[in-house]
Amino acid sequence: MTPTSANRVVSLAAIMIVLTSVVLQGVQAGVVSDFNHAERCKDSLYMGTPPRGYLSNAFKKICQRYEDKPRYATVYDPRRHIPIYSAYTFKKSDGEKKVDFPWMFEPQLASEKSSSNMEPFPQSTSMHMNFEDTQAVLEDYADVVQYERGQLNPDEHQADPMDKVSTYSLTNVVPQIREFNLGPWAEHQDIIRKRLNNYCRGKAFVVTGVTTSGHTIRRSNMDRVAVPEYMWSAYCCTEFDQNAPYFVRYKFPVFGAYGLNDRVNNQMVEVPLKNLEKFLKGRMAVDKNFQIFYNDCVPDN
Repeated sequence: MTPTSANRVVSLAAIMIVLTSVVLQGVQAGVVSDFNHAERCKDSLYMGTPPRGYLSNAFKKICQRYEDKPRYATVYDPRRHIPIYSAYTFKKSDGEKKVDFPWMFEPQLASEKSSSNMEPFPQSTSMHMNFEDTQAVLEDYADVVQYERGQLNPDEHQADPMDKVSTYSLTNVVPQIREFNLGPWAEHQDIIRKRLNNYCRGKAFVVTGVTTSGHTIRRSNMDRVAVPEYMWSAYCCTEFDQNAPYFVRYKFPVFGAYGLNDRVNNQMVEVPLKNLEKFLKGRMAVDKNFQIFYNDCVPDN
């Protein structure tokens, strides 16, 4: 090989490396335009397809990344400062919580040039002013004893320590009435954890979301964080134990639930997927084609 052709090969290799890095940067996550790539959390969605039918164009899609790995998908309302839903894959777990980890925020909601990984809140609270326009900050939850931080993708539905840590982002959290959070909501998450642990044989996809209402957490005389009226959740597991007892088997491959985020009348109600979608259509800004799972979680045979 002549020196000239060798240089040409080296130059070509250098160009390929640059192009590859540019392409990879193009699919780096954080705030994304879609979830159509594994690096943009496509694998957190059944058939790689997010819920459809939401009417608002103001929502932000977040591929929740931690330690440079996509963990789950969230659609976020930067005006109300809450997630509209989080979509994740359930991992068989013992239900233990990892409570010793600092809460995090999403840098790219504040600036597209920021890191695509979630990051712990800075120690200096004055720094929080830099991104509180676009998302909730720790101060919003500081003096509201009637509310708990309710995770849409709960720590208890994950097994890998890093996956568990990634659920502690305020972009995955909504204000839940304390009695609801510690009672019906926690009980429901545990029921689903045990059901999927015991009877789901393949991958289980979960979408958990909210309906918004007029209630808002205020701070310094400003509306800061919307309080959901209802919480809802649905799972999709197409490979399940066909020999499960009937009272469990009829809740596969797909089932849903909703509950009132309040002190009373707050029991979680389990319902078929279509019933859940009908219930939500009357309480959310969605069109008539609103659908939580692609093809209603019916596998293409």
